[in-house]
Amino acid sequence: MLDRNRDSDSELSLEALNSGYSSMSSDSCSSYSRLSFELIAPAATQSSPENLLTLKPHRSSDFAYSAVRRTGLTFRDFRLIRRIGAGDIGTVYLCALRNCSDYYAMKVVDKEALAKKNKVQRAEMERKILKMLDHPFLPTLHAEFEASHFSCIVMEFCSGGDLHSLRHKQPHKRFSLSSARFYAAEILVALEYLHMLGIIYRDLKPENVLVRSDGHIMLSDFDLSLCSDAIPAVESPSCSPETATPSTPSYTRGAHMPFSCLPNRFFRSRKVQTLAPNRLFVAEPVDARSCSFVGTHEYVSPEVASGGSHGNAVDWWAFGIFIYEMIYGRTPFAAPSNETTLRNIIKKPLEFPTSPTPPSASELHARDLISGLLNKDPVSRLGSKRGAADVKKHPFFKSLNFALVRSLTPPEIPGLKTTPRRCGGGGGGGVGSSSSNSNAQSTAFEYF
Repeated sequence: MLDRNRDSDSELSLEALNSGYSSMSSDSCSSYSRLSFELIAPAATQSSPENLLTLKPHRSSDFAYSAVRRTGLTFRDFRLIRRIGAGDIGTVYLCALRNCSDYYAMKVVDKEALAKKNKVQRAEMERKILKMLDHPFLPTLHAEFEASHFSCIVMEFCSGGDLHSLRHKQPHKRFSLSSARFYAAEILVALEYLHMLGIIYRDLKPENVLVRSDGHIMLSDFDLSLCSDAIPAVESPSCSPETATPSTPSYTRGAHMPFSCLPNRFFRSRKVQTLAPNRLFVAEPVDARSCSFVGTHEYVSPEVASGGSHGNAVDWWAFGIFIYEMIYGRTPFAAPSNETTLRNIIKKPLEFPTSPTPPSASELHARDLISGLLNKDPVSRLGSKRGAADVKKHPFFKSLNFALVRSLTPPEIPGLKTTPRRCGGGGGGGVGSSSSNSNAQSTAFEYF
């Protein structure tokens, strides 16, 4: 279903959840009794062997990740510090392992409440996707366990908040072109990885783009995502003069095998080979289709707004809306009511703000990219056929080495508010262990 409001996640009431949730405040938590966990038998909360998580290679040197990877982990191994967010299917708490000060985010889902709202499948989809992901710009599932009718997943904590809040802290509430380009590039790489796995995100918006302590981004919230197949292929320029022009070369596909996020169809690693110049690696779920009416009003594509079926192109539309908002401080089709917003998305032509001074070459490139992404025809939309392979070639990203984007210096580096220490020392101290400590950490939650 569509979000009724762009910031509905942060305003959503917890009345539908267990009474243990309703007693939860935004202040520091000293025990788990407020979550109604105290009467739960320890045996019922442990992770089952078949649910043990596989090692995530890109997190192999992360101490916070390795510290939490042990069997039999339960909620009793964590200290809840503060509630930092409430969404449509769960509530997120800042937490830490006992005797440690490394931060984690724990998402707690009341399965009974979800069953009443017919949203269990959404929670299961998010958990399934999180188990698959191993990417620097996507969340890593550190641990998962059950506690009575509660389902808990532990992920990394992003101290920088989200890009929606960060944008409002910028001059004129918008990012510079260079900053917007940086964030767009990292999101583009993340979308490419998701689409390679056959995952259509369907919920891209600044509120779902979190900022890590090092300033790099992390996409969040995958309960609205769609799983399908992706067909990977290496494409080479066609030599046929009838199908290619100097400005828009066509490509022919070589042999390929499907990537999939469906059960029992995971791909195996293969020997990495260097591609010849002008060849493209393409893995886009072009055949995925859905008729679900999901998303956030200002970000949904025309095919969704009109009630039709949709596929991978919805992510590229949302990517165009995202870039527009980052640069101009608003979305292009927003209106006072949701109904008018949807009508604008379907019928209103794309317009850019006027300025007394002519736009720079970089801004013209940005506008051209946005125009390609916001093509109302999903078949002609930039990215709909070859995905990120086509979007990366746009002049807006000229001279950017996507393979090294993770090593670029972010526009802003929030950093953690305290220096984490290793587990074991100092007894039960650490984050949130005293009232003064709690007060000192309050700024770490302002973005939420």
